[in-house]
Amino acid sequence: MKILAVSDEESKYLWDYYDESKLAGVDLILSCGDLSAEYLSFLVTLSRAPVLYVRGNHDDRYKYHPPHGCTCIEDRIYTYMGLRILGLGGSMRYNNGRNQYSQSAMNRRVRRLWLPLVKHGGFDILLTHSPAAGLNDGRDLPHMGFQAFNQLLDRYRPAYFIHGHVHLNYGPHQKRLDQYGSTTVVNAYERYLLEIDPEKLRAAPQTSGPFLY
Repeated sequence: MKILAVSDEESKYLWDYYDESKLAGVDLILSCGDLSAEYLSFLVTLSRAPVLYVRGNHDDRYKYHPPHGCTCIEDRIYTYMGLRILGLGGSMRYNNGRNQYSQSAMNRRVRRLWLPLVKHGGFDILLTHSPAAGLNDGRDLPHMGFQAFNQLLDRYRPAYFIHGHVHLNYGPHQKRLDQYGSTTVVNAYERYLLEIDPEKLRAAPQTSGPFLY
């Protein structure tokens, strides 16, 4: 399965200089947020692949103008061709944005997912806008990562953690790919294409009980 991950900046390669061959063979598109609704609608129309998205800290406008033809997977596990994808958008709270959360607020969002996590036996991909705490995040409050994501990775050991928010052009220390235990971490800034075999992706069995914070 070919998955196109996008985030934060509309790709001129795909949008301004579109050619149908550039999206040929793409089976699924995952958006990590902070992209215009028009761009995501363009991708879902021209690629003919489903577009699943979470919201970024600049996506308050989605409330009134959501991406047409795309599916929001905030706060749920969405299964596509056997692939279990958990969506948790937003950034750290630094003003009064609708898609901003404190560490404790994100913890509460994750706690409310205990039943879907039990039902699905974990997940294969964690799709977020922000990074995890201390894992390629920033030192300034808006770009700090969430501790709840680290706990999700530690507990369920998904195959992939795909996020955005921290632009690769912020500096040479930013990484496109990283590893966290058995999880491959992908910074989806602008665009990144990965190929996976859903049959080989099975998250580690859940331990007993829901999260405790």
